[in-house]
Amino acid sequence: MTNEPRSEHDRHEGNSGAASRQTAVRAVGRRTKKFWIVAVLLIVLFCGISAAVGVTAGFFLAQGAGDESDTSTPAQPAATIWTCSMHPQIELRKKGKCPICFMDLIPREPKDEDAPPRELKMSKAAVALADIQTQKVKRQFVTNTVRMVGKVDYDETRLSYIASRVPGRLDRLYVDYTGATVRKGDHLVYIYSPDLVVAQRELLQAYSHYLRSSEKKDSPGKNRVADTALSTLRSSEAKLRLLGVLEEQIEQIKRDGTPSDHLTIYAPTGGIVIHKNANEGMYVQTGTRIYTIADLSQVWVYLDAYESDIPWIRYGQEVKFSTESYPGEVFTGRVAFVDPML
Repeated sequence: MTNEPRSEHDRHEGNSGAASRQTAVRAVGRRTKKFWIVAVLLIVLFCGISAAVGVTAGFFLAQGAGDESDTSTPAQPAATIWTCSMHPQIELRKKGKCPICFMDLIPREPKDEDAPPRELKMSKAAVALADIQTQKVKRQFVTNTVRMVGKVDYDETRLSYIASRVPGRLDRLYVDYTGATVRKGDHLVYIYSPDLVVAQRELLQAYSHYLRSSEKKDSPGKNRVADTALSTLRSSEAKLRLLGVLEEQIEQIKRDGTPSDHLTIYAPTGGIVIHKNANEGMYVQTGTRIYTIADLSQVWVYLDAYESDIPWIRYGQEVKFSTESYPGEVFTGRVAFVDPML
């Protein structure tokens, strides 16, 4: 390889070509830089627009959420309900004591409305062991079994009071102790009274006059006399009845024709002598009570009911009760009276 000498012209041309190449390279470099600058500006502009849109959307969403939160009312805490551990039907808003058993009330656990209903499944053996009975739901009157205690007593409407209807002396008492059982028509008292003699003499005189007037009734003008005699006889008999003389005793006095100063008092009804207020030889006045007889064919049962049981008790309801003196026997009755005083 040989190096040929170059002339001044050639060197000039060579220098000119190199300068032009450098200018071209510089021009291309400037265009490339401008392109990249424009691209970067476009990217920055796009990112800025996206950020602005995102901020605007977030602002409106936050504003909407804020509006919703502002319009909603804060949940109020539920009031505490106090109940009894032994009587869960008791629900009060204040702490205190159970009105039934007087135990301290406890706060009731809040109920979850969304929770499913509680279910309890038991086997047939468990149901039989727990003695659980079921029944179909149907419309009927509500019933409740009320258990009470009480006592059996006399029926006040079946008490008989044996009193003297004439003043006199008790010469004999056929029933001389309390608790004796008597039957209707039994002898009770043999009493002496002078007032009986006067009333019986009036009866015998009226009866004798009536018999004489009846024999002459067919005679002229005797009908009025017979009617008057009959009226007098009926008045005398009524007077003896008021003195306690029975119809059979009045007829006996008519047959005998002799007055008696003694009178036998009979039992008007059967029952038990629950009170004896006199003794033999005692003088009594009109109205003096001698015996009290209770007819036990029907009795009263006085039952003590709690105030909470009163709404379940009505007049005429059937009542079943039992007594220790007759084990295994069940008696029935009906509610005849509910005491208005508790």
